Amino acid sequence: MTTVVPTSEEDAALSVVRFASELAWADAGPEVAEPQVSRLCMEAEEFIAMGKWLELASLMITSAELIFSKVSEKDIESVFTIICNLVTKTENPDEVMEIVKVITAKIIQQPNEKPAMRLKILINLYNLLETPYCQFYVYMKLLNLSVDGKVTEYIIPSFKKIDSFLKDWKIGIPEQRELFLTISNILKENKSMSKDAFKFLTNYLATFLEEDAHVLSEAKDEAARAIVEFVRAADIFQVNVDYRGKIPVFGEQHQKHLKSSTTCDLLFLPAVAQLEKDAKYALLYQLLKIFLSQRLDAYLDYHSANSTLLKSYGLVHEECIAKMRLLSLVDLCIDESGQIPYELIRDTLRINDDEVELWVVRAITAKLIDCKMDQMNQVVVASHPKDRVFGQNQWQELRTKLVTWRPST
Repeated sequence: MTTVVPTSEEDAALSVVRFASELAWADAGPEVAEPQVSRLCMEAEEFIAMGKWLELASLMITSAELIFSKVSEKDIESVFTIICNLVTKTENPDEVMEIVKVITAKIIQQPNEKPAMRLKILINLYNLLETPYCQFYVYMKLLNLSVDGKVTEYIIPSFKKIDSFLKDWKIGIPEQRELFLTISNILKENKSMSKDAFKFLTNYLATFLEEDAHVLSEAKDEAARAIVEFVRAADIFQVNVDYRGKIPVFGEQHQKHLKSSTTCDLLFLPAVAQLEKDAKYALLYQLLKIFLSQRLDAYLDYHSANSTLLKSYGLVHEECIAKMRLLSLVDLCIDESGQIPYELIRDTLRINDDEVELWVVRAITAKLIDCKMDQMNQVVVASHPKDRVFGQNQWQELRTKLVTWRPST
């Protein structure tokens, strides 16, 4: 079988055209194939001479796509390395973008045919690019190909570098939305990465901070999903979303909330807050409020009235009770000035006397509270409990402390 052996940059492109076209026309017989191969090579020579790199890319990729099932992976990689290198031949960023579109369109066309190799080709293309938006464009194609070709395990490690990528790409809000939601959807399929999936989902919701009601409505379903995921997660108790320095525009009841902050609690994100009066999701928003600001008895009342709704979202009553017990214990530590009688814990968490210390230990293990158990006096002495919602009251407390400390510094 013919192998691609380029001797120069021009010869490399012509070698690919000849190699791919000969394979593409091999079944037609020499009388038909030879004129077609010669024609394609002549066209390629003309494009090279005239510097028509987009036209050359279109010519090369059309034949090359046909060889995936006919040659070794080594030859596929060689062919597409030469094709991808065409993006370095022009200094026109618009032409580079068009070449990228031509190449990626063909690569992702058959995602189930050698998907890992197709990913490798796109990664090679990405590394050749200098234009930030072109890099982002190819990365999104990588994500989509990994999903369609069922090879997401190859792309997931790159998610750790997203913050760095964003600095380089300098993409707008719509592109960030697409990126965050795509990554979240990839990660949610992997149960061991549910926490990361939730993080990217809340990042997606945070991009709606300055939008009007019409645009906000696009995020309703994902906001509802975020609530369900938060309630379900056994290891997520507080959600402070980084909104990258933007000033949120809240509804009337939230106008004074977090004016000088760079984080925002899930409850007050506009994309989530809009659900409070939504016909479909109002009850779900009510559930979030319970988990972020109320105690177990409120949840039990809610369950009595909405057990079918909870089941429809796949929420397990016993798991919800366990999480609410921990959150209720945090609430006691905040409200009881640091000293909580065992009896009060027992009654609030609706547990037996011999279970009180067990639940305190669970809260300590989850790093929700810092406390000591005074078994002699049957009290828990707590210090530095985490606020369940960092809202207007918490900011006011912080301001007061800063004002108090200022004269002594």
